[in-house]
Amino acid sequence: MVGCAVAYHLAKLGWKDVVLLERKQLTSGTTWHAAGLIGQLRSSSTMTKLAKYTKELYLTLEDETGIATGLRTCGSITVALTEDRREELFRGAAMARAFGVEVEEITAQEVKARYEHLNIEDVVAGVYLPGDGQGDPANITLAMAKGARMNGAQVFEHVRVSAINQADGRVTGVDWETDEDSGHIEADYVVNCAGMWAHEVGRMAGVNVPLHACEHFYIVTEPIKGLEQLSVLRVPDECAYYKEDAGKFLLGAFEPNAKPWGMDGIPKDFEFDQLPADFDHFEPILERAINRMPLLAEAGIHTFFNGPESFTPDDAYHLGQTPELDNYYVAAGFNSTGIQSAGGAGMALAQWMNDGEKPFDLGDVDIARMQPFQGNKTYLFERSKETLGLLYADHFPFRQKASARGIRRSPFHTHLLERGAVMGEAAG
Repeated sequence: MVGCAVAYHLAKLGWKDVVLLERKQLTSGTTWHAAGLIGQLRSSSTMTKLAKYTKELYLTLEDETGIATGLRTCGSITVALTEDRREELFRGAAMARAFGVEVEEITAQEVKARYEHLNIEDVVAGVYLPGDGQGDPANITLAMAKGARMNGAQVFEHVRVSAINQADGRVTGVDWETDEDSGHIEADYVVNCAGMWAHEVGRMAGVNVPLHACEHFYIVTEPIKGLEQLSVLRVPDECAYYKEDAGKFLLGAFEPNAKPWGMDGIPKDFEFDQLPADFDHFEPILERAINRMPLLAEAGIHTFFNGPESFTPDDAYHLGQTPELDNYYVAAGFNSTGIQSAGGAGMALAQWMNDGEKPFDLGDVDIARMQPFQGNKTYLFERSKETLGLLYADHFPFRQKASARGIRRSPFHTHLLERGAVMGEAAG
């Protein structure tokens, strides 16, 4: 999805020699099994601006390309079960208002009025964003691919990148191969939008793209009689999110201790694949969900799904030109927010490439923030166990990561500890 967004925006800017190479079929990595949640509020004004742009873009794609995107503005509700979470949500609501995002702080009773199936016995409060929604990730991707083609871009499926060429510190092109053939494309720019393969594709050119795939679980129920369109619901204190889709419920989880995947590399034939079920790992989430949404106790499980998604060391995605190689750009590592981020990220990166400088402050996601050691596979394995769960953790100010610490220390480390210092992580 992200690669199509970059190609779409470059073509819109008038670049007529854009080529997108897809190793298998479009959406066959992570996009096809994404939940398709489209939220607008992010952790900063810039990230919120990009998320709002994404939603507005998706609203126009169907008319532009004729491909149905399945976009529904159904709103979203996030509920707090603790006073700490209530404060975080209300701070976020105040920030949303300042950023021009429509938002309401609501009581537990008002949550119940909007979500009758919810058990609110320990709900403290909630936040409602009426402009949020959900869409069909595969069709949104295909719509952006078509939009790119309509503006002169070329999209080739079943073409693998086998090498990235460089000379004098600049990228010069890529080698490609299919099952029958191989070749070379000269290029003034290369953008690595390879998702969970981005680390491996970066290594081809000596570029550090720190991310690691993790298993991500959700279930889809059998059809539930009388279930009508509902807002997306998030219960972060129980690590869970819910969405209604075609009369069924989808329940997904961001559990505190995740399961990294693909330590020995991702299989070469991976395409529209899912990972082995691990019901024991998901069971605690489901037990709490049945208490929270009692109708789940009566609904049969139609699908138990486990698929991989990539996570970065700090839960922010990677965007921009790499420090190691001129004109080698990255847009990858979206930490399960690729659908709601793709449009804005594609727009910002295309503008960056076109102008030769960032269009606005992108420091939160600039790949130049990453340190070389953060590409270490053991470090990424340990850190990714934590970062998936941090999506729904309490985001206390200055909260520190607990995993993979102490790898890089200052010369004064022990002297400071002896004097009672408290250690924090900066630049890895």
